[in-house]
Amino acid sequence: MNPWINANVLKVHKWTENLFSLILHASISPFQAGQFTKLALNEENITSSNNIQKKKIQRAYSFVNAPSNKNLEIYIVRVPNGKLSNLLYNLKSGDSLFIKKNSFGFFTLDEIQTCETLWMFATGTAIGPYCSILQEGKDVNRFKNIVLIHAVRYKNDLTYLPLMKELHKKYNGKLKIETILSREKIDNSLHGRIPFLLKNQILEKKIGLKINSNNSHVMLCGNPFMVKDTYLFLQENRLMKKNLRRKRGHITMENYW
Repeated sequence: MNPWINANVLKVHKWTENLFSLILHASISPFQAGQFTKLALNEENITSSNNIQKKKIQRAYSFVNAPSNKNLEIYIVRVPNGKLSNLLYNLKSGDSLFIKKNSFGFFTLDEIQTCETLWMFATGTAIGPYCSILQEGKDVNRFKNIVLIHAVRYKNDLTYLPLMKELHKKYNGKLKIETILSREKIDNSLHGRIPFLLKNQILEKKIGLKINSNNSHVMLCGNPFMVKDTYLFLQENRLMKKNLRRKRGHITMENYW
């Protein structure tokens, strides 16, 4: 059983017209950093007999906050004509919604073998689970280096860059961060798409570390095209394999649709 329970809205942080974060309070079960939950709101449907029925509109979202933080934080993109994201965007402090009691997923560090360098690739709002993992800080000592890469379209989409910089200071040299813009060029950020930057060795040269099957594990989270293309490149060119519970590999993936 995984029931829906009520979540109270503490704050809606509107970063841009299309990006926002919900700060919630709910009595959910303990979760692991990197896992996701489901949020829902009721939609009223009028049947042919004019009876009103309530149907839940639901979607999966990752936690941004560390599990030890009682305030739940969810980072969301507002989808044009998307029913739920637009309803969530217009919530206000004091409103309520539904959240699942128990969380989901295996995009967690305990599913990853110890290695020298852990690479965390994210596009858009998929930076969330990495923020949760790094804010919690558990089980990170198994890795000599951690590289956090956030790829977005425009500079204004780098809404969690201040937190990334805070984490960079917190880890005192262990954590390296890099931002990538695909539709804008600015100083201190790479330009292009992740598979292209890997194929041309631009990203690794900037970081100063190499990705290979001997010393690296790669986490991929975000746009399914990025995840697929990056996975295929690493499989074909770096001899890396998908990480499975029954057979350990070098690449752990999660798609954000």
